[in-house]
Amino acid sequence: MPSRDTVERFVATVVSGDHVGAIEAFYAEDASMQENLAPPRVGKAALIAHEKAALARVASVHTHPPQAVLIDGDQVAIHWIFDFTLPDGSTRRFDEMALQTWRGELIVRERFFYDPATIR
Repeated sequence: MPSRDTVERFVATVVSGDHVGAIEAFYAEDASMQENLAPPRVGKAALIAHEKAALARVASVHTHPPQAVLIDGDQVAIHWIFDFTLPDGSTRRFDEMALQTWRGELIVRERFFYDPATIR
């Protein structure tokens, strides 16, 4: 079960814009991430590579402080809002819920729930 301090440090890292650093510091080596019903990505190296590739496709990302952070034992739910600026200057708002399972102080499983229409 993560401490509230650890979850708050994770959130602060993401809000600061260090999305890759958050994976490096707060995810277990065997962690997985899943987008809605898509097959999960597995392994910290794969998660980092995917995040770097996603960030390379945009000009910038502004991460809003979470709307809600709920901690219940090993389960953490976070309501995120991200504003992406694309290379052509257009913007997209991305509103998602992340449901995480922690093992001790590290995330081992994360699933994102969002409307795919928001990421056209």
